[in-house]
Amino acid sequence: MSELTDILLDPALRPTLVERCVVLIDDEVASKRGLSSLPIKGGFKAVKAVRPGFVRAVVDLLFDRFVEQLAPYHDAWVAGGKAGGFGAHLQSHASAVANSLLVVTDERAARSQMKGIKKVYDKLRPTAQGHVTSAIPGMGRILDPHVK
Repeated sequence: MSELTDILLDPALRPTLVERCVVLIDDEVASKRGLSSLPIKGGFKAVKAVRPGFVRAVVDLLFDRFVEQLAPYHDAWVAGGKAGGFGAHLQSHASAVANSLLVVTDERAARSQMKGIKKVYDKLRPTAQGHVTSAIPGMGRILDPHVK
């Protein structure tokens, strides 16, 4: 295990982080504006209607893998002398971080047996890079108090 996984996967902290990530996702979706936001808002609403609690369950299910994907960025931040906060480091590599996190969701979507959820994911996936990138500052605010 890396130092980051030791910190973030601590059984006492993990539930709080999962819940804060769910709130971040809700806030990110709610913040979307304009016509281009309609597919993501509609897809998100449909998923929540079909399976209440689905977002929380998926975040909880994938959380360990998300943390594993963030570990190399944490290692680089530590090797660089921890300049700025970890969140700032993530922001400086936002596009790569977003790609790393999307690897996890892509793998899960490819294995999913839920055709409706998979269809929504496949429809929204082309714009996911931008949406995940825009959430990196919020993710940094969630992680910074715990990663020093």
